[in-house]
Amino acid sequence: MSFPVTAPLIDGARVGMLTPSSNTALEPYTAAMFAPFGDEASAHFGRFRVVEISMSEASQTQFQNAPILEAAERLAEAHPRLIAWNGTSASWLGLDKDRALCAEIERVTGVPATSTMLAYDRIFKGMKVKRLGLVTPYIGEIQGRIIANYAAQGIEIVAEARLEDKGNYSFATYPPEQVGAMIEQVADAKPDAIAIVCTNFRGAPVAERIEAETGIPVLDSIAVTAAHCMGEMGLDPARVTGWGSVFQRFAELA
Repeated sequence: MSFPVTAPLIDGARVGMLTPSSNTALEPYTAAMFAPFGDEASAHFGRFRVVEISMSEASQTQFQNAPILEAAERLAEAHPRLIAWNGTSASWLGLDKDRALCAEIERVTGVPATSTMLAYDRIFKGMKVKRLGLVTPYIGEIQGRIIANYAAQGIEIVAEARLEDKGNYSFATYPPEQVGAMIEQVADAKPDAIAIVCTNFRGAPVAERIEAETGIPVLDSIAVTAAHCMGEMGLDPARVTGWGSVFQRFAELA
């Protein structure tokens, strides 16, 4: 039996997100952030292998382009409006790494591409951030490279907190309350903003509370990526509430 079409077909704005294979935080948080849009917009995920964050050769080879582009091609089959690398490797490998990767994704798929660290670059410039607080689960060697890369961009890390963990899967096992304590520690230095640099770390649920208590913007990687992608797809990020000021801030950058 056939049925006549009696209403417009659903074809909302879709973003395809490239996701580390061992990440368990970004998908549920991102889905919750997109929920206010209902059928107007949605996020879809493709994984490639990432199981360790360190400067070892095995870890660095995880971020070679070939497997990422394969995942991007599969995401492109869902006809997204945008593809985003939802990860922070360029924080220690350098922004040019993400710029080149996004250009390759666009070449291979024909879909515009962006990344978490390019989203951070945009909001830091928009907010004129010069003194930054940094919170991560990473090891000291990774953290040091992040600090050096920000210094090269004219951003001073005035306070930082880390966990000395390299597991990637384990990053999501630390509860929001523990991440919140790290953020509060960094807030004592009164930076222009605090960045939670890791898309498998549970900072987003406590961002709004800490902002209210300290008056300091808390920019979580998952929230930054989601808000940036919404704006790039022509959606209003300000419709998203409960995850901190980052959505309003990206709305103001549009």
